[in-house]
This record gives sequence, C-alpha cells and structure tokens, in this order.
Amino acid sequence: MPKCAFLFPGQGSQYVGMGKEIAENHQEAMECFRKADEILGYDLTDLIFNGSEDELRQTEVTQPAILTVSMAIMAVLQKEGIRPEAAAGLSLGEYSGLVCADSLSFENALPLVKKRAGFMQNAVPIGVGGMAAVLGLNSTEVESLCRQALEHGHVEPANYNCPGQVVVAGNREAVEEVCRLAKERKARAVMLSVSAPFHCKLLEPVEEQMEQLLQSAEIKQARIPIVANASASYLEEPEEIRQSLVRQVSHPVLWEDSMKHLLEDGYDLFIEVGPGRVLTGFMRKISKKVKSQHVEDLETLERLLKLL
Repeated sequence: MPKCAFLFPGQGSQYVGMGKEIAENHQEAMECFRKADEILGYDLTDLIFNGSEDELRQTEVTQPAILTVSMAIMAVLQKEGIRPEAAAGLSLGEYSGLVCADSLSFENALPLVKKRAGFMQNAVPIGVGGMAAVLGLNSTEVESLCRQALEHGHVEPANYNCPGQVVVAGNREAVEEVCRLAKERKARAVMLSVSAPFHCKLLEPVEEQMEQLLQSAEIKQARIPIVANASASYLEEPEEIRQSLVRQVSHPVLWEDSMKHLLEDGYDLFIEVGPGRVLTGFMRKISKKVKSQHVEDLETLERLLKLL
C-alpha cells in the first residue's frame, strides 16, 4: 500500500469555475460550498463559479475560495475512502492541511483565513510591494541577488519551492532589481500578479494581529502529522501550530525541504487537493521516484481512482 500525503495549494492557483464540476456531481462537495456561504454570510459560491478573475484575485476572496474548493474536493476523496497519513499546504494551504488533520474545523478556518487575508492586504499599500519567481538559479544564487538588490529596498526569498525555483518578495523596486540581475545571469524572472509581498519582513506587523486572532481560535491536536511551512518540521500540538501560523506570515515557505522531509519518511503518493497542479509540478522536480497526482475535476478524480 502506498504511503499517502495530501498537499493543498495556496494563493495563485485560483480560477473562475474551480470546483464547479465536482460540486455539480457530488453532493458532499456542494455541501461544502453551501456551508461556506452560510459561515461567511455572502454568496462565495457564485463568486467562485461565475465571478470575474478580478473579483477572485482579491486576497480576501481568494483565500476563503481556495480553502473552500480544497475542502469540497477532500470531502469527495474521503467518500471514496482515500485518506492521507500526513498533510502539507503551501502558505494559505496550511490551513486546509490543518482542517484535513482535524486540528481546525472548516467553520473556524474559513473566518480565520478571511481575516488573515485582510491583515496581509492592509500591511503594505498596493503598489509598494511585489513578488517574483526566479527560475534557473539555485537558492544560494538567489539569496546573493537579494543582498545585491538591498540598496533599492528590502527583498528576500519568500518561497523555496523546488530545485531551480525560488520566489522573492519585498519592496517592488528591489524585487524588480532582483529580476534584472537574474536575467543578466541568463535566468528567467517573472513578476507575480499578487496584491502584497507575502512571506517577507514587510509583513511582520501582521504577526501581532495573527497572534491575537489565533489566541481565541479553537485548535486541537492534529490527528495526522502536518508539515509546517516555516520550519519544514511536523506539527501536532495546538500551541506549536499557533506559533507556526503566526511565524509563516513573514517568514519564507520551505516547501522543498517540507517535501524532502515527507520523502525521507517514506511517503510515496502525493495527492494535490484543490485548484491547479502547481504542487504536483514542484514534486516532479523534487523527486521523480514517487507518484503525484492532482485532483480538481471529474477527469483528474477518475485518473486518481485508476491510479489507486
């Protein structure tokens, strides 16, 4: 039997219509969307299924939307008897992972991520910060470029995604300088369409807000191990989960190290649960020896069921 881990995507994987086909064909999934509308007090489902890309790109909509879609798809996998032995989620996806591990309830997680999104959006005025993906350089080389660009403002690695892909975040001018320096080295660098510089020092003011918010949140011991973004180590105890969720706001996401931790512990089936296939792509660059499959619609669900 394969040793299975669920992976949950973060912001940037959203698209209009995500989860719609699954919801229209599986009652468990549609119930998740109905519950989200009820919890939030507005029609999130209509925004996801029928809204515009611009509406869905707003951080306070994106984060609850991706969480809801991931949980809807997970409900279908659970109905099919597919359950993981560990979980991990990229940035926002860590909240999906905690719901998967029964550490957070969906009812508690949804308002948390909506407030988290607002804190993150308001921390840095729009246009002041930026993020970029640097492709084709290793992490040491990207760290060196960030140090060279510091005279233009703050910039640092924000996501260590996989070999040859590091995302940087900070003041927009400094991020653009990193892109210029990367291209000088014949690497690719792409500015990302995001509304705030996530996972960098500029978001430190959000830590205090998250600390206060999470103090009153009901967090239980995790039923399965979840790998923390900020440390690439397992989380299970409620207090360490709280501290990790505070820390991940302004610290880099150690995704490659997180996946290596799972690989070292013998996990050999990775199922990406939610919109897109970004994490599946990362895993294929981290290890070609394991099976990885994303599930976001009926076709990919059927593909997974055949694989199993």
